[in-house]
Amino acid sequence: MTSLYTHQTSNKLKTWTLMTVFLVVLIALGWFFGAVYNEPGILVIAVIVSVVMNISGYWFSDKIALAVSHAKPATREQYFDLYTVTENLSIAAGLPMPKLYVINDPAPNAFATGRNEKHAAVAVTTGLLERLDRTELEGVIAHELSHIGNDDILLSTVIVVLAGTIALVSDFFLRMSIHGGRDSDSKAGGAIVLIGFVLAILSPIAATVIQLAISRKREFLADASGALLTRYPEGLASALEKISAYGAPLKHANNATAHLFISNPFGSDKAKTGFFTKLFMTHPPAAERIAVLRGDVVSSK
Repeated sequence: MTSLYTHQTSNKLKTWTLMTVFLVVLIALGWFFGAVYNEPGILVIAVIVSVVMNISGYWFSDKIALAVSHAKPATREQYFDLYTVTENLSIAAGLPMPKLYVINDPAPNAFATGRNEKHAAVAVTTGLLERLDRTELEGVIAHELSHIGNDDILLSTVIVVLAGTIALVSDFFLRMSIHGGRDSDSKAGGAIVLIGFVLAILSPIAATVIQLAISRKREFLADASGALLTRYPEGLASALEKISAYGAPLKHANNATAHLFISNPFGSDKAKTGFFTKLFMTHPPAAERIAVLRGDVVSSK
């Protein structure tokens, strides 16, 4: 019989598989571009760039995300409810207390970041604290703690870095092709360069779609895990209703960190219901998440 843990294991397996695909694509791009220009060094450069970006992302992802979002450290005295809710849920989840931050923004939203559960942070907006009651706040914090407990925070960073690296390598190839490179007078040579152009254009698009697909799957899993932690799914469902009802975007919404937030930081997703449109959404529609929470908590997608 299917359960939350069945879905959790399945989603983690799918995510690691997609990460492997990212690495294979990156290596393939480096190898192909090196073959086109008869420059084996291109593959070496691609691998080195990937390693450097992954290391940087591992150590500094939380600082970057918090700085980009203009998050400030939250004091216990000023944000007592936020602290006590997080402390209680951290104990219940068996997690270390994450560092807490507040973003001065009327749009209700929140996100978790960091490289592991011992070096994690949760940031919430002032709009979230003003609009949610305690049970709704518990639902949101439980959701973010689930991201930490499920290792989503590091995984999301790694995927972003890999997608960015693929985009950089593809852009590098396109620039080389435009400004000169391999002699492509022969039909075979021209065909190889054409294939390279297609790969360079499609690879970043495919990487972005895969990145966003992982983010959407993780949101469903974190919703279910958070509801299991609080034993009160209505709290998170009600919070998502209030968050999605606020149509304005965050003042400092950023494409690089959008997938980290509990809800789309660029505004309401009510009109985004088409299949093609969903491919490029950072989050599943709020209505779908609320329906799962109020219908069958463990049937996350």
